[in-house]
Amino acid sequence: MFRSDVERVGRSVTKADGDVVGKVARVTGSIAPGRVGEVMIAVRGGSEAFHAYSADPTLTIARSSRVLVVEYFPPRTVVVSPY
Repeated sequence: MFRSDVERVGRSVTKADGDVVGKVARVTGSIAPGRVGEVMIAVRGGSEAFHAYSADPTLTIARSSRVLVVEYFPPRTVVVSPY
């Protein structure tokens, strides 16, 4: 599912792009199985919103939860795990 998105973009992930991997984020829109949610990540001197999927496809992650970014797919999608 995600790999095709990366291929569609047609470019590789650079160090600057991948700086979100390993960061702790705050869930601003709940992440449900098979549904996209939203997280805020501190990057480039501010906070930015990213679409988010759970690394565990059976898990629901509630708003205000802290999560760890485990994968990044340009331009604004991340995969997260509870922190």
